[in-house]
Amino acid sequence: MESVIEFYDGLAEDYHLIFHDWDTAISRQSEALSKMIRSKLVEPLKEVSILDCSCGIGTQAIGLAKKGFKVTATDLSPVSVARAQKEAESFGVALLFGVADFRSLEKEIPGVFDVVLSADNAIPHLLTDEDLALAARNLYAKLNNGGVLLLTIRNYDELVKEKQKATVPHVFDEGRRIVFQVWDWEKDTLVYTTNHFIMQKIGGEWTTKQSKTKYRAILREELNRCLSAVGFVDIEWHMPTESGFYQPIVTARK
Repeated sequence: MESVIEFYDGLAEDYHLIFHDWDTAISRQSEALSKMIRSKLVEPLKEVSILDCSCGIGTQAIGLAKKGFKVTATDLSPVSVARAQKEAESFGVALLFGVADFRSLEKEIPGVFDVVLSADNAIPHLLTDEDLALAARNLYAKLNNGGVLLLTIRNYDELVKEKQKATVPHVFDEGRRIVFQVWDWEKDTLVYTTNHFIMQKIGGEWTTKQSKTKYRAILREELNRCLSAVGFVDIEWHMPTESGFYQPIVTARK
């Protein structure tokens, strides 16, 4: 996981630049996620506790806290967590923060939660079956009985058909900022390296920041089996056209 930490530590300062408008993204994503969470809770609760275990700079955690949820936010990247803390203060919301690994949440994070969340394609950083299973057991351990797991990942069932080589460039700020990724697939595997580019025109000159990390293209049935094996039930997938969220969402219950 060292390369993953380096990737997010290095990207933390500029992470908001991958969005057209980060504040708007916070609002839109929290709206979609809060509706999904409320729809999955067995009983309406006055205060719903959430563990966002891949919080990054706080995109989902801050938005959900603004919606009235009690949020604990953790991430593998200490630099990302530090920025998330500052951003939460600027938004005027109170969250608990920590640095933790998916695979050791049970030991590193006290308590259990009504909801455990991991968004933004974080789970596919787990490149082996063993790590994926270990993370699933830790996610399960942090939920109350009847609690809800909510993960968002890329639609790999579609992407692996042709092993997509790059993302469509997003052009922002009237052409002064361009964000895109180039994907290098390892031969005969579903593991690929993402080369992440942020290009900006500043003072008439173009600058380019490149970061890279590895992902594993986890298919829906594969993730379903893993979650079921550790005890999750009621596993369901929700596509963006249904949920309003930009990635497919899988929900499951303890």
